[in-house]
Amino acid sequence: MSGSDSNPFVDPVDLNPFQDASITQATSGAVENAGEYNPFTASDMRNHSDTTIPISAAASQPAILQTSVEQNAQAAAAAGQANLIKQQEELERKAAELDRKEQELQNRTRGSALNAGTKENNWPPLPKFFPVRPCFYQDFDEEIPEDYRRICKRMYYLWMFHSATLFLNVLACLAYFTADAKNGVDFGLSILWLILFTPVSFICWYRPVYKAFRSDSSFSFFFFFFVFFFQVAVYIIQSVGIPKWGNSGWIASISMIGSNLPVAVVMMVVAGFFTVNAVLGVILLKMVHSKYRRTGASFTKAQQEFSQGVLNNRTVQTAATSAATSAAQGAFGRSQRN
Repeated sequence: MSGSDSNPFVDPVDLNPFQDASITQATSGAVENAGEYNPFTASDMRNHSDTTIPISAAASQPAILQTSVEQNAQAAAAAGQANLIKQQEELERKAAELDRKEQELQNRTRGSALNAGTKENNWPPLPKFFPVRPCFYQDFDEEIPEDYRRICKRMYYLWMFHSATLFLNVLACLAYFTADAKNGVDFGLSILWLILFTPVSFICWYRPVYKAFRSDSSFSFFFFFFVFFFQVAVYIIQSVGIPKWGNSGWIASISMIGSNLPVAVVMMVVAGFFTVNAVLGVILLKMVHSKYRRTGASFTKAQQEFSQGVLNNRTVQTAATSAATSAAQGAFGRSQRN
């Protein structure tokens, strides 16, 4: 009855739910554990050793990148230095090659000057029993530098082809003369051209270009260009074949087609040879000019070489000495008479 007699509206006894023995024990243990927790203890470290990232592994990554960049920079610098060394070696090799060629040219020129009187002439290659001896010395392998040897030989072959064409021109003009007696002038002039132009062409344009390539002479180059330009013009005139000019050219050969076809064919062959001479002359003239531009020759050097050659010429020196002696003797004689 005591339970039913209690008043429900009376304030109950103040009860603190946190004062329960179980709750108090739990909270006090948690506080103690929280105060004593050390995450860096050996047991905790063993528990988390599988999940933590070592400091050394994390710190090694930037070091690896830095080493790679340095290695790339060193490799690039080494490659650039090797390239510079290679270029320097190439330049030194070219300079040595130029010095060697220049020294070889100087030695060849000096040797030619020293041995000019001792070398025995070998051109034209005549038999020993022949009464006439060779007049010139010619040796491409010994006197002409390797860079100019091929073009010099081509000029020599052109001269030989030119001489053969003049000889065939004589035969064609002879056939032209036999077909018509009125063409005797052409036959006579063809013989004159063979006798005259064969040695003159050798002396006036082949030997100058040979000397120009042998000694790098500016005067010889200019003399060759001046003469060979007119030689090309003569080739063109000969290929045209103007009547009464001593040339079996196209005009003269075509005029014989109606009267004598075999003679016309022979004359056309010679006209073709003259045309080939003209074409080859133009081509070789351009080739020699391109070689001339690489040699460093100039008109000023040509003037200097000409003046030195005139002053060093014994004939000119003898003539000048004789003239000066005669003038001095004349002046002395007039002074005595006065």
